[in-house]
Amino acid sequence: MSKIFVISKKQIRLFAVLLLVLICAAAYLKWNKSFAAVMGVPGQTKVIQLVTGEFETRTSDGKNLEAYRWDPGTVIVNQGDEVELRISGISGDTHPFVIEGLGVKGQVTKGQVTVVRFTAERKGTYPIVCQTHDTMDHGGPMVGYIVVQ
Repeated sequence: MSKIFVISKKQIRLFAVLLLVLICAAAYLKWNKSFAAVMGVPGQTKVIQLVTGEFETRTSDGKNLEAYRWDPGTVIVNQGDEVELRISGISGDTHPFVIEGLGVKGQVTKGQVTVVRFTAERKGTYPIVCQTHDTMDHGGPMVGYIVVQ
């Protein structure tokens, strides 16, 4: 004797809804893990890689223009994070810098990595200012930002 299964439209809809709920739950859990990885684990030092960059061009009258920058230009951390910036010198010979409001100073040299550490104690936006390229006459302003939220 053979058995015949009859599936109704109601059962198909129920199966589709359950499948959709499972897919949404899996997507949420995966997103939540990746979000935690980006935001860092509390109590661990948040390591951020930066590089110095240079743009150079000539105008139609032959004048050489240079512009320097930090890349990425904006870094976002959470209040209370222990932060380690690893800054690679790619362009320009040296970049003495200060992170205003955080009491951090250093110098990036081409071909080397400069490491600075600080704790993001107060919320706010703190400029990273290169003291060599501080005006348009010196290929600047070379400014990046640390945003503490």
